[in-house]
Amino acid sequence: MAARKNRTINLPAPYLKRIWLDPSRVTDRDAYPFCLPLLRDDFELSFDRAITIIVGENGTGKSTLLESIAVLAGFDEAGGRNGYMPVDHSKAIEKMGGQLSTALRASWLPKIANGWFFRAESFFSVARYLDEVNNEFIPGVGRGIPPDFLSHSHGEGFLRFFNEQCQRQGLFIFDEPESALSPSRQIEFLKLLRRMDATGHCQVLMATHSPVLMAYPNATLLRLTKYGLEPVTVEQTDHYKVMREFYADPAGFVNAAIAE
Repeated sequence: MAARKNRTINLPAPYLKRIWLDPSRVTDRDAYPFCLPLLRDDFELSFDRAITIIVGENGTGKSTLLESIAVLAGFDEAGGRNGYMPVDHSKAIEKMGGQLSTALRASWLPKIANGWFFRAESFFSVARYLDEVNNEFIPGVGRGIPPDFLSHSHGEGFLRFFNEQCQRQGLFIFDEPESALSPSRQIEFLKLLRRMDATGHCQVLMATHSPVLMAYPNATLLRLTKYGLEPVTVEQTDHYKVMREFYADPAGFVNAAIAE
């Protein structure tokens, strides 16, 4: 069974083709997360490219949407993957994706069980879990070589984790990966995305506030607002417009922003 789950699929990404809301499964339209504007109408989202990037302000439902997709894929909604679901981080993170996933349906071609759901909030508990698992003694084998993600700085640990875990075939969900990455490290992350994209067998769903990451070429870029999801260019995002104003006149921008 495990071999079947981990078998290589001879089809290119994307594997998750479509998700949609089944109204008959909604328990209470006035309760969160079903009250999100994203779900106000007949919600449906299709994936026709290997990389999909979602942008939007805090509170619009980006993380909840990614969590729900992670649960549909069999991952822990607090972060992790199939078979990697450490319990110590789950209680510390507010999660609503599991509730939303009960009302969602998904179309896969084919359904795959491999991949990762990355959340910045739970990275260290996942990394600690991987370090411990790889350091366990296995009769007849001995000890594995632990990846030792935690001995690196925050950003370096993130990048090492991404590079070692995120180039195999699967679905990879990133919720604001830039949170621990300097601008130069974000460039390194873009290079990783390019390598993942080039394999042809990695599907990436990412939510970000970083205009640098939004600009990845050939990705589907979607903006989430109170009106729902819509295709957008980097230049049309509020994130890009704010940073453009800042770079044009840093001192003037900050003085205007903090003026009482």
